[in-house]
Amino acid sequence: MSNLSALSRSQNLKTLKSKNFDLLIVGGGITGAGVARDAASRGMNVGLVEANDFASGTSSRSSKLVHGGIRYLEQYEFGLVFEALSERQRLFELAPNLVHPLKFAIPLYESGRVKPQLLKLGMMAYDFLSMYDAPELHQSFSTKELLQEYPLLQDKELMGGFTYYDAYMDDDRLVHETLRSAADHGATIANFVSANGPVSEANQIVGLNCTDHLSGEQFSISARHVVSCVGPWTDLLGQALLPKWQEIMRPSKGVHLVFERGRLHLEDAVVMAAEKRIVFAIPRNEMTIVGTTDTDFSKDPGEVRTQREDVDYLLKVAQRYFPGANLTESDIVSSYAGVRPLVWDGSASESATSREHVILHNPLGVSFVAGGKYTTYRHMAEQAVEGVLNLWEFEDQVRYQHSKTLEPLNPLCSSSLYERSKSEALEWVANGRTALQEREVLRLAERHGMEFEHILESYEGLLDRNLSSEEKLWDLELRHAVETTMCLNLKDFYFRRVPLFLARKGHGLEFIEGLSQTMGQILGWSESERASQVNALQKQISYELSWRD
Repeated sequence: MSNLSALSRSQNLKTLKSKNFDLLIVGGGITGAGVARDAASRGMNVGLVEANDFASGTSSRSSKLVHGGIRYLEQYEFGLVFEALSERQRLFELAPNLVHPLKFAIPLYESGRVKPQLLKLGMMAYDFLSMYDAPELHQSFSTKELLQEYPLLQDKELMGGFTYYDAYMDDDRLVHETLRSAADHGATIANFVSANGPVSEANQIVGLNCTDHLSGEQFSISARHVVSCVGPWTDLLGQALLPKWQEIMRPSKGVHLVFERGRLHLEDAVVMAAEKRIVFAIPRNEMTIVGTTDTDFSKDPGEVRTQREDVDYLLKVAQRYFPGANLTESDIVSSYAGVRPLVWDGSASESATSREHVILHNPLGVSFVAGGKYTTYRHMAEQAVEGVLNLWEFEDQVRYQHSKTLEPLNPLCSSSLYERSKSEALEWVANGRTALQEREVLRLAERHGMEFEHILESYEGLLDRNLSSEEKLWDLELRHAVETTMCLNLKDFYFRRVPLFLARKGHGLEFIEGLSQTMGQILGWSESERASQVNALQKQISYELSWRD
């Protein structure tokens, strides 16, 4: 059984209650997952608690891009761009099943805010800062050439444009794979456990008082040092842990719309310079994502959702750039909203606020990691752990000096094994080793690399033979998610393990009966609990899409 299995959670809670940890991390998003993996890979005793599902906050609601941040060149943040481009290349190696190269096109218009000469310099700087390590360097296109490549583009006032490379990712699954790796290195992890306040001795924080939201039990966890990785909730936790906490966050709301790929068919991403910020149209698998907005947000980050004005704004941008697509509101499959954990830097607008991260070490025994970019999470985590070590004795600094975060997140998804997985999947189909159709087996290999073999060998024999090939695919994904990512709720599966809510017009509700039955069998649900899980999923979908009302 995996250390991150839903069935391991009760044992993990026992360990959290009984062990004295070197580091106790609060927050199961990408930052907390990164810190846990780095520290555990050094041999430290690591605990991590997440108040909700893993990646349920900002980390599953991003633009799903791994990028250097070409727009940050406008603010002359060359160091941030260089760091991000370096980490982008590392992520290609660490998680080739989750991070994929993607070409971006920037069309230029006569009325645009960016001049061609300046953008050309920016493109050259981007190539240079990447150390010329990209699938292709930037290219220039005339108006005619650009329209041949991207016929849906608005042609009025078009002056040509540029292309360059960055990457797209599965943001929620990157969190899960990072947590799996941390658990494999010995970290003890549990979701739906919140940190309520400090356990103090002699004016030092020596642990946290916590609540298990599934049982209601309150308990304490002992730790030498606490690390806060709670994103937009940083000020809230800071106030709970430190009596003189001063607010540092400037949360910003970002909204995305999702269209069927057939309605906004793009082979490459397109950068749309809308007013004072950039909006992307990002193709991935069966969908095209359009976003994002950037507005200050002062409410509870857990209550963020898409509003009517967000939809109107993004739809208008997409219609202006792609008039030939004839997009309407009815073409929107889904939407999602998230809160960026920006750190206040005095900027006049949220769009101008830096994406740099801060790491604050308090002598009372707690550190705070806030801000930053998804792309740089590994390096940010490394800096945070090394900062804590600098507070400790020299012997500890020597003992824990080497991390192993440059190794693949999943040993079965190294670059070489990932390249093999497609041909191996085709062999499984050709040799009759699976009843799934080629499309579904290839989908498993694309998402899980060579681990697809383990998934089929472990779970296919448990499936109802009367299921369609696609139904079997989602059943296999569900079993794997429960076993390896502590997936405890049906809505968590639909929203953060597979793209059923995000990418399908019916949000995958046609599979709800079979999937809820499977999950209930594994987790021991009663019929009333199964019905409650189905209802919770439907309510969450309605909440996310309440702007339609």
